[in-house]
Amino acid sequence: MSKENLKIVSASGDLLHLRKPCKEDGSEVWKLVAACPPLDQNSMYMNLVQCDHFAETCVLAERDGQVLGWISGHIPPDQPDTIFVWQVAVHADARGLGLGKRMLKALLNRPACAEVQAMETTITKSNGASWGLFRSFARDLGGRLADAPHFDCDNHLDGQHATEHLVTINLPRKALRIAA
Repeated sequence: MSKENLKIVSASGDLLHLRKPCKEDGSEVWKLVAACPPLDQNSMYMNLVQCDHFAETCVLAERDGQVLGWISGHIPPDQPDTIFVWQVAVHADARGLGLGKRMLKALLNRPACAEVQAMETTITKSNGASWGLFRSFARDLGGRLADAPHFDCDNHLDGQHATEHLVTINLPRKALRIAA
């Protein structure tokens, strides 16, 4: 089976299917993100474009046709060795299964990420779940995690949103091969 289209059996025996999204998934992704505070809700159109134009660097997790997980990401044009993870969403019904880490690992094993040596994301200081996910992910792969303020509340976000910290995980290539 391709590493781009994975089937995983959870501890409860449920079959989770990880795959690239397609444009037909856009509205379901939008609904999932809405159900996962504190994630920022983008427009449905944005999620549609992500599913259509950025499918190679996004992951959708489903069980019995229900969308339970989502990762949106892209490789910045000026950083071809970096994957930027925009959002990680896990439905309440799938929390505690390690789905976030499984999706991150599946993403790194995509051909589009063959040259990736670092993962970046932004996280507000108050988002404990995201900090826990990325710290645990870095630890599992033996990567180094660093962070610094990036999008400042006042200077970039008009005081309307908490400061986003740029989190960078340097990924050892050997660990990426093992992550599969």
